Amino acid sequence: METTVLDSKNLSAHVGHAFAALIERFATWLFTSGARIVIVLALAWIALRLLRSASARLHKALVGSATSLENTKRADTILGMVQTTASILIGIAAGMTVLRETGIDLAPVLATAGIGGLAIGFGAQTLVKDVISGFFLLVEDQVRIGDVVEVAGRRGTVETIQLRTIQLRDLSGNVHIVPNGSITLVSNMTRDFSRYLVDAQVARREDPDRVFAALRQIGDEMQEDPAFQEAILQPIEILGVETLTAATMTIRARLTTRAVEQWRVGREFNRRMKKRFDELGISVA
Repeated sequence: METTVLDSKNLSAHVGHAFAALIERFATWLFTSGARIVIVLALAWIALRLLRSASARLHKALVGSATSLENTKRADTILGMVQTTASILIGIAAGMTVLRETGIDLAPVLATAGIGGLAIGFGAQTLVKDVISGFFLLVEDQVRIGDVVEVAGRRGTVETIQLRTIQLRDLSGNVHIVPNGSITLVSNMTRDFSRYLVDAQVARREDPDRVFAALRQIGDEMQEDPAFQEAILQPIEILGVETLTAATMTIRARLTTRAVEQWRVGREFNRRMKKRFDELGISVA
């Protein structure tokens, strides 16, 4: 009986010593590694808050005083990507530091992540190319919402610009979604201002100066027309005789208009040109 009581006392004492040692080790870890983990998490939280504040200020600087839709969408896309990337990097750095403080060996984790990243990298080359191309497309302000552009053999009005794709709608209403990585050349027909080329093909026997005067008169009349005077930025430019054949002569002129207005102005100019040539008896080819 006494032996049993002594064994119980010894067991209790052993458990008590083990528990006390465990508490001591935990307290030591708490005031060393634990404190460092708390500091790392606090610094990560502060970094995320600073990133959000900096993003808001940068967004205001990118948009500027002109609150246009395309500028806002461009700023949102760029800053969204930057903020997401920075948040992921902060999270990874904080997570690795916390794992190291908990005593977990990071070498196998990093090796596994490296192999997985390499496999994903090979499979996502096209995606990465699209994202990088989209980033520079936005940063360099090559196209904006509402521009009429030609990219990758497709022409249309830009409806949306994303990091991976650009969406165009053509005159027939068809929507073309073009990956940014396939864009090697951008032809923007409505950047800042636009131009419309007039090629008047008349009979070779006509006096070119007479045709020049007729075209200049039409241009002056359209600039005085309230329906078009805001759209036309400068007087018509008569570029001269473009081509000569045995029976025809092509005279080229140029109209400078506000962006996207060139086709409306050009169609009206062609209508007036046809009527004016009929009035003057100028023979078209």
